[in-house]
Amino acid sequence: MKNLSIYVDGGSRGNPGPSGIGVVILDSKGKKVKEFKKYIGISTNNVAEYNAVIYGLQEALIEKAESVTLYMDSELVVQQLNGDYRVKSNELKPLFEQALHLMSGFKKIEITHIPREKNSEADKLVNKAINLGGLL
Repeated sequence: MKNLSIYVDGGSRGNPGPSGIGVVILDSKGKKVKEFKKYIGISTNNVAEYNAVIYGLQEALIEKAESVTLYMDSELVVQQLNGDYRVKSNELKPLFEQALHLMSGFKKIEITHIPREKNSEADKLVNKAINLGGLL
């Protein structure tokens, strides 16, 4: 079974403000399979976090992963995706539903909250995306 670890982060400067996402995908041996960043325009931190999850899961499906461990430093999004917290925001509901739909494409999925310092690579990609987005 192909297993991938995905580190995702999303952020905004201003909340709402210029926003970006960063995704780092590792294979089962810890070797980097792919990384990417994307400027997503003006949004909130939580919208950016969900966009990062969606892009990460889409990439894992493209890579034909059957099992995924998703790591992120947004406790809110982790708790929502794990079913511990309800999604009350009308802005987040469609993103939450899209993430759940993508999650159903895997035989096994685990969503884990990690401290920000353990997500530094994805965080750096977010900042690069926002910096580049400001140049557009």
